[in-house]
Amino acid sequence: MASSSLSPLMKEDGECRNWAELPYELTSSILSRLNSIDILENAQKVCTSWRSVCKDPAMWRKIDMLNFGDKEYNLEMMCRHAVDRSQGGLLEIDISCFGSDSLFNYIADRSSNLRSLVLAFISPMTTEGLTEAIGKLPLLEELEVTEFEMGADYLKGVGQACPKLKTLKVLRIGTFGPPSHVSDDDALAIAETMHGLRNLQLFENSLTDAGLKAILDNCPDLEHLDLGYCFNVHFSGDLEKRCSERIKMLRRPNDGVIDIDLSIFEDSVTLDTD
Repeated sequence: MASSSLSPLMKEDGECRNWAELPYELTSSILSRLNSIDILENAQKVCTSWRSVCKDPAMWRKIDMLNFGDKEYNLEMMCRHAVDRSQGGLLEIDISCFGSDSLFNYIADRSSNLRSLVLAFISPMTTEGLTEAIGKLPLLEELEVTEFEMGADYLKGVGQACPKLKTLKVLRIGTFGPPSHVSDDDALAIAETMHGLRNLQLFENSLTDAGLKAILDNCPDLEHLDLGYCFNVHFSGDLEKRCSERIKMLRRPNDGVIDIDLSIFEDSVTLDTD
């Protein structure tokens, strides 16, 4: 699309101004509000000035690949291209419903300064692949993983590789009912390796009061704790008192508030059944 075809922007004095003639900083601020797919597939093709802004590494400090509704795109190739454009300056990346071990290692190899990683329904990624990639991200401070079934071993690897980790969210989307088994494996891995955690969300996790106690004993800086739908936790003994005294924001298993984006879950189901 040529710049002359852009709709003019009307200023307060009634004078028209072409969108392509906006100051660089203002254009950058506007385009940075788009997700990465929109930038690559649409915005950068509008005009020469917009393309220049879209190629600036500063535009790729955060990569948002959560818009997966249109499957005609090669999302993995687009993600690699976006990572390349960051030129090593990538700080945050969000990915949903696509990915592979090779992609995540590609990201990690080129993004050693990464601070925040959000992964939702990524397939066919493996536990080994995720652990290997995160092992290359020593500055990671925030990790969110939403999945159906994944082994717990990777949590220990994450804790050992990422000493600066402050926020961890592990969401297992299933029946929204009582867990089918009892296991403190996740909780014990967190307690053993993530002593600096401040924010922890475990959704539909199978941990028990013993696992919760281990987390409280070993994560002294924990301030926000979300145990939504973790129905094996009953706050026996002094656990209720300890949480009330230490935790600024506590969500109990039966609080009935789901602090996750269920639209991601719905779209992922649609993708899997096509």
